[in-house]
Amino acid sequence: MILGDLLGTPVLDADGGRLGRVADVRFVLDGAPHQLMAEPRLLGLVVGPHSAASFMGYERNGLTRPYMIARILRWRHRGSFLVLWEDVAMVGARSVRLRPGFSRYSTALEDGAEA
Repeated sequence: MILGDLLGTPVLDADGGRLGRVADVRFVLDGAPHQLMAEPRLLGLVVGPHSAASFMGYERNGLTRPYMIARILRWRHRGSFLVLWEDVAMVGARSVRLRPGFSRYSTALEDGAEA
């Protein structure tokens, strides 16, 4: 599977109801923090009910400038949610189907800056 082919794909619930489109994917790094060769692992998919466009980094909690861009992008991505990879039942050529009882998680990312 090529990631670019997955972006923009319709996401359906177990009953075939449309939830939105794949807007992004989330990876986590397994292994020691700040390790150069840490293994990336797919955590899940970000589903956007209104837009499959990029968050442009504005999903980070502390990012609010420039104000107008931040405000427009937050409005555009309202209702977006993260669904864990374990909750994906099937990835097809024309859609992604989620398993019954999937959970929605916040798309917000912590800043990660260390003091």
